Amino acid sequence: MKLHTVLQYLQPYMSYKGENPEITSIVNDNRQVTAGSLFVCIEGYTVDGHDFAASAAEKGAAAILAQKELDLNIPVILVKNTRRAMAVLADAFYGQPSQKLHLIGITGTNGKTTTSHLIEKILADSGRKTGLIGTMYTKIGEQIFEVKNTTPESLTLQSTFKKMADSGVDSSVMEVSSHALDEGRVHGCDFDVAVFTNLTQDHLDYHKTMDEYRRAKGLLFAQLGSSFNHERPKYAILNADDPASAEYEKSTAAHVLSYGIDHEADLRAVNIEMTSAGTAFDLSSPFGKHKVSLKMIGKFSVYNVLASIGAGVASGIPIRQIIKSVEEVKGVSGRFETVDAGQNFSVIVDYSHTPDSLKNALETVKQFAQKRIFAVVGCGGDRDRSKRPLMAEIACQYSTDPIFTSDNPRSEDPLQILRDMEEGAKGEKYKTIVDRKEAIHYAVKNASEGDVILIAGKGHETYQIIGNQVFDFDDRQVAKEAIEER
Repeated sequence: MKLHTVLQYLQPYMSYKGENPEITSIVNDNRQVTAGSLFVCIEGYTVDGHDFAASAAEKGAAAILAQKELDLNIPVILVKNTRRAMAVLADAFYGQPSQKLHLIGITGTNGKTTTSHLIEKILADSGRKTGLIGTMYTKIGEQIFEVKNTTPESLTLQSTFKKMADSGVDSSVMEVSSHALDEGRVHGCDFDVAVFTNLTQDHLDYHKTMDEYRRAKGLLFAQLGSSFNHERPKYAILNADDPASAEYEKSTAAHVLSYGIDHEADLRAVNIEMTSAGTAFDLSSPFGKHKVSLKMIGKFSVYNVLASIGAGVASGIPIRQIIKSVEEVKGVSGRFETVDAGQNFSVIVDYSHTPDSLKNALETVKQFAQKRIFAVVGCGGDRDRSKRPLMAEIACQYSTDPIFTSDNPRSEDPLQILRDMEEGAKGEKYKTIVDRKEAIHYAVKNASEGDVILIAGKGHETYQIIGNQVFDFDDRQVAKEAIEER
């Protein structure tokens, strides 16, 4: 594609004098530059892409997209915001691939990963070829690829959509983070269905206030568009039990399907019955009443299933078929996942890394725990510090044996993170063990028949970040080894 052809999608931009080279790729990482690349200079949090423009030119870049004046011997196209421009060019360069897919986006503080997997199963069971983009991996058909971010940059995103479309995928489900919405990473994504799970405290290191965090999440619904295309209708699936939904309903012109437990909703779960083996409820909906029996545990699981049912309905799938699909799901990796090595007490690994998700997990544990509840809890470094005392307070309130330990300390001092947590546990009984492996072993060693151990925070992760080093670490494997040693 010629540079002039690429740039016709981009308005406004500063004109330049120069050639009209062939553009073979668009990249924003200097290490990926090859002959014919259009290199996009992005101002990041720690690195400024403009500093690598000269190096990109030396490697054979055909042109540079920048928001600062650069003196180079190849065309430099100046724009006000290179990240916004990159999204436009990525969509154009890859042939607007999201328009060829039935695209479902899920945003919210908790539940995105489980909900995305539930929806993907509903779609696949209905005969569609699916794709998935999220926290754990990217999936194209049956192929799985590693990811760096919950929601990739626009270039990676549009490239992935093209690969999906080229491989015959017709329906894709993706987690949409508040960071991605705020930074415009999903600009150009033609969503058909937008799902909201919930809004509780998280990421205030980035958003600063809950108002800003709520606003960022709401962009997914505001950007669904204002036209009513009856051949391809847009839907917003909103949690009626979360106050933010009222704002999001006002923000969108799309059809709204609500779901909930405590308040009236289009899709409502009533008569909920919970055991250690699963959860059952009656589904009240415009399509009649249906009994639903899940293999998953917890009120939060009911919310995730209701949101998934909403997305399935919006995708044109019969309600009975949707229910059959969700009833078959045993769970998602690292989400309230049990570790069973023949012990006479329960061990559960969960990704709960926010105050609300930790509370939900421990409240669920309390419903079937016979005796003590051990809560192994940590908080990530270089992340929202204000939630640390809240996490500790909840661990003390909802467990009998709270154990504070390290999560991913990153560049922070693990001891300082623990001191921040302890501010929320003054006057309470708790134990602090800096080493996460030691903390898990302590809980396993001291548990008795009928007790429950919740290992919270890392879930599916198979690593631990300490300083600038990444170590192999899997809560499930460490717990299994501790049980076997016992």
